[in-house]
Amino acid sequence: MKSMHITFSYRSDRKYDAIFHSHAEYEIYYFHQGQCNYLIGDRIYVLQPGDLIIMHGMTLHRPHVKGTPYIRSVIQFDPGYVEKLFQFSQRLNVLQPFQTLRNHRVHLTGESRMMFEAQLAKLDQFWKSDDAVDGVGFTLAFMELLLQIYRLFQQELATRSDFRLLKEELTQCIIDYIGEHFHEDIHLHDLEAALHLNRYYLAKTFKEVTGTTIFRYLAERRINEAKLLILLEPDLSITEVAYRIGFKHASHFSRKFRQLVAMTPEQYRKLSQRYTNES
Repeated sequence: MKSMHITFSYRSDRKYDAIFHSHAEYEIYYFHQGQCNYLIGDRIYVLQPGDLIIMHGMTLHRPHVKGTPYIRSVIQFDPGYVEKLFQFSQRLNVLQPFQTLRNHRVHLTGESRMMFEAQLAKLDQFWKSDDAVDGVGFTLAFMELLLQIYRLFQQELATRSDFRLLKEELTQCIIDYIGEHFHEDIHLHDLEAALHLNRYYLAKTFKEVTGTTIFRYLAERRINEAKLLILLEPDLSITEVAYRIGFKHASHFSRKFRQLVAMTPEQYRKLSQRYTNES
């Protein structure tokens, strides 16, 4: 039974259109088989079967696949949904690995690998079912998977320096501010006033932690929102979409959309409508 807050793909071998992309959801990526270099921001991970990557989502990322097969399992989820699932626990923040490490890899071997792969298989069994009981089973199995991930990344969390954590917390504050105000006309002096820190220090820290600039991130955030509006509100004109996400001119929006998505908003709308009609 599918959840609107989670997308799940188990042992997928479909051909991947390898373009850089970002999204608001957190991501769990597990590499089963093949040859692949995974690019996240300015880092390249040469993958081996058993590699588990957690991603914050908004950093640009894409796989570079070398031949076939390319087999992976991917889960994307809304962090707000997970916070509600675990609201009963005041002492445990299962999202800490995603929030602190942001984009990180561990290589699983032995019992850890067997347990993680078994949990993915269990999730897949529930995911394919339309039974309401299995829907609850999927949610519980997903919570168990997040607990496994929390344990697997404890060593990495413990080795992070306090200074590094402060920079990452500051970067998260910038991301949170942009999330609340992306539809407005944002300038560095707005962030400076909101966070009470020098604008140039903010820009430097953000680039150091994320590998991208504040305004590149802002553009990606707006374009991701535009893609959602195009998909979910097909009656909106492209001009209305542009204004809603903070662009003053539709032509500027179209240029930026094409730059980041490799197609115009109109082409994206036609493509999404075609996929919807075919599914």
